[in-house]
Amino acid sequence: MQFDYDLFVIGAGPGGLAASERAASYGAKVAIAEHDRVGGTCVIHGCIPEKLMVYAASFSQNYETAEAYGWGKVQDNFDWSKFQAAKDRDIEHLSEVHTQKLQKSGVELIKGHARFLDAHTLEVEGRKITADKVLIAVGGKAVKPDIPGIEYAITSREMFSLDQQPQRLAVIGSNQIPVKFAGIMNSLGSKVIQIVAEDEVLPTFDQDIRTTVQTDMVEQGIQILCQTRVEKIEKETAGFKLTLSGNNVPLIVDSIVWMTDRVPNTEGLALEKAGVNLTPRGTIQVDEQSRTTQTNVFAIGDCTDRPHWTPVATATGRAFADTEFGNHPHIISYDYIPVTVASYPEAATVGLSEAQARQKLGDSVRCYRKSFESLFYSLTQPEEKTLLKLVVDTHSDRIVGAHMVGQYASEIVQMMTPALKMGVTKASFDQSIGIHPSVAEEFFSLR
Repeated sequence: MQFDYDLFVIGAGPGGLAASERAASYGAKVAIAEHDRVGGTCVIHGCIPEKLMVYAASFSQNYETAEAYGWGKVQDNFDWSKFQAAKDRDIEHLSEVHTQKLQKSGVELIKGHARFLDAHTLEVEGRKITADKVLIAVGGKAVKPDIPGIEYAITSREMFSLDQQPQRLAVIGSNQIPVKFAGIMNSLGSKVIQIVAEDEVLPTFDQDIRTTVQTDMVEQGIQILCQTRVEKIEKETAGFKLTLSGNNVPLIVDSIVWMTDRVPNTEGLALEKAGVNLTPRGTIQVDEQSRTTQTNVFAIGDCTDRPHWTPVATATGRAFADTEFGNHPHIISYDYIPVTVASYPEAATVGLSEAQARQKLGDSVRCYRKSFESLFYSLTQPEEKTLLKLVVDTHSDRIVGAHMVGQYASEIVQMMTPALKMGVTKASFDQSIGIHPSVAEEFFSLR
């Protein structure tokens, strides 16, 4: 059978872009469908605008630190609308860069929603398209619970387009995304209340990370209500009233951003017509080669059960293209993927937490940790502590987890990833010599 394309990709996010460009480089005829701007959640509605907000928020603390170092006091005067305009221009530029890369690589961009008619046939805005292979890379989307007044709450996507900065903000959720937003908005001058259903923020992270981050957040003025749920939202003249579980007093805020759950963005794809099955969790079922239950249909990224990180989608997309079009079959290892939390201070982790290690390895686990004031903050008040932690399997002396809270945590920890993947030992760290004075050198002197 003659097909219109060798590969048709649904979704121009990081995974879809990486797969389509790599497949085209092998000579495949490729098209990609996208109903939004090119770039996906990460570029348009996620990590890139989030990082720009992190940079904007960091100036408030930098100004305080600069004064301790002898600079004159800087007048705080953050202009929300000016930042939003600059951020939007940069996002539009990045989207255009990705569009140009598609064109340069020979990938055809088709604007609109795609849906399956059968395993080899799709429809995009009334146009029928056939393809030998189809890759689903539609990502995920935020969802809100069914409680009274939930229509008054926004998600992180709408947060990026608010016309005015909320003076009183309720952040609902406990993982790294709500923790990040709580810190950002607090540093930009909003009064932030974070509502957490669990005992602490960051429930899936190492205990020392959780405790350190939450303590620092509270010291910076963020109010955290743990073991608390929002039961109802009501619109009032003064803002929005949140009725909370337990004996908590109702809150009045200007905005509510809900960040608890995300689901695969598969609605409207008509996957059943292609014979593509979902898992009980609603994700697309795939094997190690990203193949779905239909042999010519593949899926990558946040619509699958793989870790929901941009670099994972990118790597998996390229591995798919290498395997199917480049005569270079290989699969991606999802062990030792570094994760960061853009909190204040920053946190990062790779490998097993102490609890995970003890569950897996038992009594052979030994932890090495150190909490100290880094040189950068030695002149400032209040002081800011840095936490370093290594989790070690004493039977093999291998380091199975590395965790950090402090300045440059993401840059330091991610560079430890190859060493951990290769089985680096604690003895190797002890025998290494670092750069002085630096924070990272302290990893080599943990005893």
